[in-house]
Amino acid sequence: MDSAFLTGQLLIAMPGIGDSRFERSVILICAHDVRHAMGVAVNRPVEGLTVPDLLERLEIESAGPVAPDFVLFGGPVEVERGFVVHTDDYRAEHSLGVDGGLALTTTREVLEVMGAPGRQPRKALLALGYAGWGAGQLEREIREHVWLTVEADEALVFDDDYDTKWARALAKLGVDPTFLNAEAGGRA
Repeated sequence: MDSAFLTGQLLIAMPGIGDSRFERSVILICAHDVRHAMGVAVNRPVEGLTVPDLLERLEIESAGPVAPDFVLFGGPVEVERGFVVHTDDYRAEHSLGVDGGLALTTTREVLEVMGAPGRQPRKALLALGYAGWGAGQLEREIREHVWLTVEADEALVFDDDYDTKWARALAKLGVDPTFLNAEAGGRA
């Protein structure tokens, strides 16, 4: 993996990002190369929609109990499409490997596996939509202090304490969010 690319890293939205869809977002970068970048927000639950609810709506039967985790808003692109970020102990033919023992799968098969005890990945989250950037766009936004980056870790990606995930991602960098403001390089 080229160190200039951010696959497997977390993006942390800076205050005053100027787009309400990304305020206080933490996004796992699942793919990044010279042509594009794509990621899934891991801290934006869709209120009132759980994974079992969605599986039922899609008429996917589960062979056992499915954790009542919230479905997440992964980003504003293709919001009708599901993206499952999971540990790489489960891999389908079309799974995309993400650094750090993570993978991304978008096929119906992974949804069926989520409801099958003994076949599921150790940890998983289901998001609707993704965030995407064209060639050079993400790099420009990072230079403009729109995003900070930090190494992803399984605990932060998969835990369900969504309200504090942004602050905890910043804390991994040693940043106290109370000292951030919307002006690049400024202090509150």
